Amino acid sequence: MAHIEIYTSKVCPYCDRAKALLKAKKASYQEYDISQNPVWAQESQTRSGRRTVPQIFVDGVSIGGCDDLYALESMGKLDELLQL
Repeated sequence: MAHIEIYTSKVCPYCDRAKALLKAKKASYQEYDISQNPVWAQESQTRSGRRTVPQIFVDGVSIGGCDDLYALESMGKLDELLQL
C-alpha cells in the first residue's frame, strides 16, 4: 500500500471530503492538521507550492487537493495510485 500524507485544517469541508474518500477506499493516511502546528502549514506550502488545504501526497509526490483526488477516482486511476 502507498504511503499517503494529507495536510488539513479543522474547518475545511474539502479536507473532510478527501478524508472520506480515502476512508471509503480503506486507505490509511498520515494527517497533518495545519491549524495545530504552523510548521506543518509551511511544510505543506513548501512541498506543494500551494497555500490551500487539503494537500495530498502519495509516496512523497503531490497529487493536489480534494478535486484532484476525486478526478483520479472518476478516471479510475486512484486505486492503482494507492496500490489497492
